[in-house]
Amino acid sequence: MTQKKKRVQLKVGIVGCGAIGSRIADSIKKDLKNFCHVSGLYDIHEEKAFKLAKSLKSLKSVKTSLNDLIKSCDCMVEAINADNTKQIIAQALKAKRSVLAMSVGKLLDADNLFTLAKKNNCQILLPSGAIAGIDAIKAASLVNIKSITLTTRKNPSGLKDSPYFIKNKINISKIKKETEIFSGSVASAVKYFPQNINVAATVALASQCKNKLKVRILCSPHFKTNSHEIEMVGDFGKMVTRTENLVCPDNPKTSYLAVLSGIQTLKQYCTGIFIGT
Repeated sequence: MTQKKKRVQLKVGIVGCGAIGSRIADSIKKDLKNFCHVSGLYDIHEEKAFKLAKSLKSLKSVKTSLNDLIKSCDCMVEAINADNTKQIIAQALKAKRSVLAMSVGKLLDADNLFTLAKKNNCQILLPSGAIAGIDAIKAASLVNIKSITLTTRKNPSGLKDSPYFIKNKINISKIKKETEIFSGSVASAVKYFPQNINVAATVALASQCKNKLKVRILCSPHFKTNSHEIEMVGDFGKMVTRTENLVCPDNPKTSYLAVLSGIQTLKQYCTGIFIGT
């Protein structure tokens, strides 16, 4: 009698055990358990890692160093958006581990990381985030894109701790109606809103024309959702997409769809089924 081969599960290590990392870990255990499992958890705030490990009933998964986390996995999930995010991703790639990067904004000018991934035969996985139409943007990048604009609308409460608000001493209590608070390049948007505008970097990388991308950020206390509207014109024609996103229940700075896109990207990587990406 032929013995049935057991499916080899992908070992996933998660760096950053906050709202995003925790939701991805929970989804792995509940929804992706046939394809992968959490092999390691690491956070500079060790209590967060232990709290998540306890909820997963896997205290042994907590690692005391990034190096131990990388050694434990086949694929690393980056969910931290820290000053040293690039270095953390580079360390995983040097160890020939693929990386699911949730902090896409950190990769806007990181050609060296993509080169390293190719050299070591591993991958950097970029989720589509809280926007629609990335597949069309990538297709349009094969021809000339004349202009592309991303307009983001958010409640000011989700932006108040951003470097832009702090630098310009913006008082959110004085914002009473829809107000454009920022208009500029994707590089500036990512710099001043590192936890709010990863989608801008995603659009820039997908379109391969970051110098043509204009980013507008509007806020109002009346906004109940985080919305992202993309308008693109090129040799292909014209495209307009708009998403109205509910915020992540655990983190008002992040759209729920952004977290779900990370989970879906990991699922695609595990199953080898890629549709419209």
